[in-house]
Amino acid sequence: MKWLIASDIHGSEFYCKKLLKAFEREGADKILLLGDVLYHGPRNDLPKDYAPKSVISMLNALKEKIMCVRGNCDTEVDQMVLEFPVLADYAILAVGNRMIYATHGHKYGPDKLPPLQEGDALLFGHIHVPKCYTENGILILNPGSVSIPKENSEHSYMILDDSKLYWKNLDGEEYDSFVL
Repeated sequence: MKWLIASDIHGSEFYCKKLLKAFEREGADKILLLGDVLYHGPRNDLPKDYAPKSVISMLNALKEKIMCVRGNCDTEVDQMVLEFPVLADYAILAVGNRMIYATHGHKYGPDKLPPLQEGDALLFGHIHVPKCYTENGILILNPGSVSIPKENSEHSYMILDDSKLYWKNLDGEEYDSFVL
């Protein structure tokens, strides 16, 4: 199965459209959203073309293909308008012999790991910066941010295709990869 993994749309119609074009271009089967879907949060400036109602419509049209975890800016009212579950704190993906714990990153993250063992992976969003490194035998992964990248990173997402990960900007240009 081919997954498009993204985080931190923050209600941007402009960048959500680009993400969904990437989903189509990639031929991915499913989308995994790592939270902060609709609201921009009090610490962030408004993203380009902030229009949560448009984002709702675009994502609801793909509800059967989306798995989502809750971000620190996601609330119960978001679940009232989104037609796919958005309030789970984490999701588990099994890839080969590796367990991937997917979460937003505000409760569990690199500084406060969930119960993982050597060889597992933590996949998180929240910090708006792409990451890929190993610490104490745990693979730490972040796709970056769709709408509000930080630390001079690009508007980005990840592709998980079998056991290979690709980091790409929203125009589809690959800038890193990793084999699980």
